[in-house]
Amino acid sequence: MADIVTVTLNPAVDVATSVEQIIDTRKLRCSAAQRDPGGGGINVARVVHRLGGDSAALYLHGGATGQELQQLIDAEHLAGLGIEITGETRENFSVQETSTGREYRFVMPGPTVAESDVQRCIDQINALGAPPRYLVMSGSLPPGAPVDTYARIARATCAPGTRVVLDTSGPALAAALEAGVWLVKPSLNELRGLTGQPLVSEVEWLAAAEELVRDGRAQIVALTLGEQGAVLVTAERFLRATGLSVQVSSSIGAGDSFVAAMVWALNRNASLDEAFHYGVAAASATLLTAGTALCKQADVERLYREVSSR
Repeated sequence: MADIVTVTLNPAVDVATSVEQIIDTRKLRCSAAQRDPGGGGINVARVVHRLGGDSAALYLHGGATGQELQQLIDAEHLAGLGIEITGETRENFSVQETSTGREYRFVMPGPTVAESDVQRCIDQINALGAPPRYLVMSGSLPPGAPVDTYARIARATCAPGTRVVLDTSGPALAAALEAGVWLVKPSLNELRGLTGQPLVSEVEWLAAAEELVRDGRAQIVALTLGEQGAVLVTAERFLRATGLSVQVSSSIGAGDSFVAAMVWALNRNASLDEAFHYGVAAASATLLTAGTALCKQADVERLYREVSSR
């Protein structure tokens, strides 16, 4: 089985378009829509795959949109482990206003899932021929999924040696961290929500990340800061990378790309510093592409050479 298995419980078909100006009550003529397979874990698997890594995406899907999602995944030659549910897979929608460069994102809640759907995910992972080296749980939980779903999946599926990587938000993030993970990648806003603190300065960012490591909730914290770069914290290390100056087309999927490139690099036995730099490079490369097209390998390699940390 693949070295890197991702879990996406609330995937989507992501639809991206553009319009010159967004005006309320008017009929707006949009550009041709771009449709991509979406959801945190699916995006992670897509980027790992295009970087040449060994990945497989486990995801729930249902209805006509779920069939389209499966077709889009197959079209990228990505190993998919689809589990069919009765609900209709959601669509998410983004619109770029070309006159200003602003991006508007509309995110749907997704179908309600049953307890049995979560159990089928657990059973599917346990049925793999060999446990993955990395299990990446990424994205929001769908309606109906218990808040501790990611924690339950981690406890029930992870064999010794499997490294659990987490990228989610809100109560699902807090609950999964209580179970303990190997690596967590919150954004600054997600860390603020987790701690209930404003976290204005670098000193405060560092203290909040160090507390997660000290409490045993995560061995590694990779904190993404948008245009300000990223921070990496372990029990022994602290790294700060400044953001790269790139022309931003869309920010969708930048965090997913960060996770993907970092895990891909670590799976190739790269050092933690190198993997962190690849994460920053992939996030920056994704900013160059429209909608959820995500990063290109050539851009990742080019930008990797520009990343520095202290």
